[in-house]
Amino acid sequence: MVTLHRGPNWKIAVYAADHGIPHFHIEGPGFRASMAIATLEVIIGSVPRRVLVEALGWAAERQAELLAKWQELNP
Repeated sequence: MVTLHRGPNWKIAVYAADHGIPHFHIEGPGFRASMAIATLEVIIGSVPRRVLVEALGWAAERQAELLAKWQELNP
């Protein structure tokens, strides 16, 4: 797992040897969601709205970086 960003009480991570479409995880105490890199849509899970807005704001500006990290960790 590589943590790419940390918010006040959450983080964005990409896992090695992961499955499915390219995605990243938003994780925090009591919540976790997998997000599609291409569309920034929730694949599974749920995240508090405030966290989702902050995390997707960060991710929207870095989709190419997220995809590159996914491809590096999941060849």
